[in-house]
Amino acid sequence: MTLRCVVERRYHPPRPPFGTKPCRTGMDLHSLQQLIAEYGVWFYIITFLWTFIEGETFVIYAGVLISQGLLDGPLLLACAWLGSFCGDQTYFYTGRYFGPKLLRRFPRWQKPVDKASGWLEKHDWKFILSFRWIYGVRNFASFALGMSQLKGLRFLYLNFIAAGMWAIGFVGIGYAAGNLLRPVLEQFASYFTVAMLGVFAVMFGMVFVVHKVQCIIARRRAAAVGSALDAAD
Repeated sequence: MTLRCVVERRYHPPRPPFGTKPCRTGMDLHSLQQLIAEYGVWFYIITFLWTFIEGETFVIYAGVLISQGLLDGPLLLACAWLGSFCGDQTYFYTGRYFGPKLLRRFPRWQKPVDKASGWLEKHDWKFILSFRWIYGVRNFASFALGMSQLKGLRFLYLNFIAAGMWAIGFVGIGYAAGNLLRPVLEQFASYFTVAMLGVFAVMFGMVFVVHKVQCIIARRRAAAVGSALDAAD
């Protein structure tokens, strides 16, 4: 008997001999819900760790699962909120205590750090509440803020509010998308797990490709700047 059949029989006990049917090859949405309910604690831990780093795509995916009743919405939201908050607190104090040393080691960080610092000077608290949504700045914003004159306590409470806005926003996007797709997902419930893993893999593949392209562009720009400085000397 295959592992799939063992799992299916666990959540779909066989009928009496008179009505016995062969094990199906798919798992319906109810079975998947029971499996996540049993082992889903790891999903919440991964959510915290993933959002500590970044995690927009992951949180949208989780929002879709919430809309299907497969995850606890408030708990998932709390994990995403705290993960994002703790991550940016860490980056802030990394910039505060190790910023100049790290910039000397990684000079290509200087441009995005200067950009984030300029946004802070221009927009102050509005930038702190919104930098998570700004492409090209989000990864260095907290680090740059840590190198500024911004007080740690002020960043703490503004960052807490901003992390909540970010978590609610992206979980909400996933939840809304899941509700829009619910008729389709219910129609193809037997293939739900495979389909969502496929979507997840495609989204992460796109993120990986974009990241690689950005790295290549950044290296070429740095090389061009270096060549220009050498020519000027």
